[in-house]
Amino acid sequence: MNPKILIVDDLHPVFKQKAMELGYDVDDQPLISRAETLSVISQYTGIAVRTKFRIDQELMDAAPNLRFVARAGAGLDNIDEAYASAKDILLINAPEGNRDAVGEHAIGMLLSLMNNFQKADAEIRQGTWDREGNRGWELKGKTVGIIGYGFMGQSFAKKLSGFEVNVIAYDKYKTGFSDAYAREVSMEEIVRQSDVLSLHIPLTSETRQMVNDEYFFHFKKPFFFLNTARGEIVSTASVLKAIENKKIIAAGLDVLETEKFPVLAQQDWYRDLVTSGKILLTPHVGGWTFDSYRKISEVLAQKLEELRLGH
Repeated sequence: MNPKILIVDDLHPVFKQKAMELGYDVDDQPLISRAETLSVISQYTGIAVRTKFRIDQELMDAAPNLRFVARAGAGLDNIDEAYASAKDILLINAPEGNRDAVGEHAIGMLLSLMNNFQKADAEIRQGTWDREGNRGWELKGKTVGIIGYGFMGQSFAKKLSGFEVNVIAYDKYKTGFSDAYAREVSMEEIVRQSDVLSLHIPLTSETRQMVNDEYFFHFKKPFFFLNTARGEIVSTASVLKAIENKKIIAAGLDVLETEKFPVLAQQDWYRDLVTSGKILLTPHVGGWTFDSYRKISEVLAQKLEELRLGH
């Protein structure tokens, strides 16, 4: 009998096609519920998921034959990594598949913030022609600080290369990573030099709410702030306070510590967030393009092949 994979989310068909070529039976069930998954998961060798639900101890305990979890995306924060490791369940993800999407999204947010695109567009539609009030900043000559120099941080740095900026990067878990696009520095240099700060780190117990009042306090000059990583890394209230104190000039947030309605609108800081005028918001789509939809599945398929062949 062939090993079986259950796809519980919307993945590009290329993953299913490749898995079947590798000898897997694949059940593509993008509408399946968590309860339904729990009732059938014991039959499967692998499960493929995006963000639909958490792959936790309960689910893994219900899956005695589970050998791998394929996460269609970069972050593994919706998987209990420690428990998976204890059960010898392999985790495969695909940051290579959406790194270009994230890098481009961060560039787009930064250019919009620095040139007041959103504000200017809204004013013109309302009958206001204000050139002076929408005078922008040039990227050339600025120092961009990147926190986290994995696939996403590297992609952002590479895409900045044509703007003639000074790119510096800090990564707590890597050393010797200076390249043609960024120079490795200490956190002290990041807080002293940055005109732009962009986060590209995973959500872990260590990074949760890492960016707070104290974090912003150390920065020496006003800066533009970008978060295309995970919302729970950042205290939204602290971002609003830093904008009010003119420490942050403007912020681009693709992710928030609470996402989706109606719960988002119920947060204490929501009204201030949407009325700030200094914050550009997108609904966690930085890594989710028409192109990355396919590329993520291609990367997962390649890693599945390597797993199948024992590489």
